[in-house]
Amino acid sequence: MQDLLLQLAREGIYLSLIVSAPPVLASMGIGLVISVIQATTQIQEQTLTFVPKLVGVFASLVITGPWIGSQLVRFTRVLFETIAVMG
Repeated sequence: MQDLLLQLAREGIYLSLIVSAPPVLASMGIGLVISVIQATTQIQEQTLTFVPKLVGVFASLVITGPWIGSQLVRFTRVLFETIAVMG
């Protein structure tokens, strides 16, 4: 029983990493591109990266939202079924 709980905890942590990856990677990629552009043009405005990152994160969530939702629902079903079996 303890092994099952550890496996579920491991799956939950892994799922949270996988689900959070698209917006984090989008923000990181956009930030890197904007930073390179700022370095080459010598524009040092700190607020310049905010809007593109916000748009990128929103777009990544719109694109991957259905997949994220299905993964979370699947994991929740597994959790509830396991709780029901364990009693």
